[in-house]
Amino acid sequence: MTIAPLPPGLRVRTRPVDDPGGLLDLFPDEHPLCWVRDGEGLVGWGEVARFTASGPDRFAAADAWWRSFAADLEVRDHVGTEGSGPVAFTSFTFADSSPGSIVVVPRVIVGRSEGRAWITEFVGGDGPSVQPVRPVRRTGPLRFRAGRLPVEGYRAAVAAAVDRMRAGELEKAALAHDLLAVADAPLDPRFLLGGLARRYPSCWSFAVDGLVGATPELLVRRSGATVSSRVLAGTAWSEAGAPADRPTLARRLLSSEKDRREHALAVESLAAALRPLCAELDVPGTPGVIALHNVSHLSSDVHGKLDRDDPATLLRLAATVHPTAAVGGTPRNAALALIAELEGMDRGRYAGPVGWMDADGNGELGLALRCAQLDGPVARLFAGCGVVADSDPDTEVREAAAKLMPVREALTGGSPA
Repeated sequence: MTIAPLPPGLRVRTRPVDDPGGLLDLFPDEHPLCWVRDGEGLVGWGEVARFTASGPDRFAAADAWWRSFAADLEVRDHVGTEGSGPVAFTSFTFADSSPGSIVVVPRVIVGRSEGRAWITEFVGGDGPSVQPVRPVRRTGPLRFRAGRLPVEGYRAAVAAAVDRMRAGELEKAALAHDLLAVADAPLDPRFLLGGLARRYPSCWSFAVDGLVGATPELLVRRSGATVSSRVLAGTAWSEAGAPADRPTLARRLLSSEKDRREHALAVESLAAALRPLCAELDVPGTPGVIALHNVSHLSSDVHGKLDRDDPATLLRLAATVHPTAAVGGTPRNAALALIAELEGMDRGRYAGPVGWMDADGNGELGLALRCAQLDGPVARLFAGCGVVADSDPDTEVREAAAKLMPVREALTGGSPA
């Protein structure tokens, strides 16, 4: 566990502002903090404090630290909405054993929601809150290399998982592999973030400590007593170079027994985890379809009311539901063991919860999908698929390739598929 030294005498002021324009145009340097969808959300920069943790208790430790930190602040909030006042951005590892789960408290946060805009500034400590904006650096030539689990290894892992499922060991596992993109100079996260946000405005574009992506999947949102989640599982895609025929992809998904079963397992796992914390829970019986550029997903929106006597905070909810069957599998423990065995790599924060939280325990956490971890001139991209007993390894390889395309195109500045 690591806690950065805290400046003494911190004060927080939130005030309304006129429309600031594009939120992603405000970052002064190459350390963006972001959670934006359809032009609304939160962006931040600078750093007042950070907290890191690992292990199965990392969510509880981060929750306790953040609540203690926020309780000691002197706050003047002249906006009074969710996302105003003290806010932290956070990103957690997929696995309990992985290091690197982090909470970052930015010095400046700018937010926009439902026609209102505001700025939150931490006063105290060193460093100016207003900084000149450095130009965004475009990505130069890239060389793509195999990651820790190359495509052939991924195909073999899927085949092995299918054999184990047909033998009755488990029902589903979400297996992933990685790909490296290497540039000649350090990559600017703002270039990747902006490209993803423009191409996928309906997704939640995020950036936390070098992890940059655009996810279509909302793990959990807490708004007072209300909790909600968007579950995605089951995917159809257009072949490379072909325009997306959304009606055809939707019909393919809704008529696919394999995809419907995969989706049902993901929804059931989320609902089972949330029910003990909720007084009410509404779980749709039939999924809908969300269409992106070249992939479509089965989708279900789950809504609930938290237990009034013990309303769980956002991070407590995350600790309870993560990982769902959408990114882990069913049964959970058997799937996690299989993932660790067959992937043989540390996913880091890929497929972990990522988002923001305020001092009241509200906020939003998505799943870190369609993302890359940036480290100087190297980007590590990830993609995964839900594997069930009737999965075909070659089909899963093609699905993973389709899921890698959004980040590949945004890194290079190419046209979306």
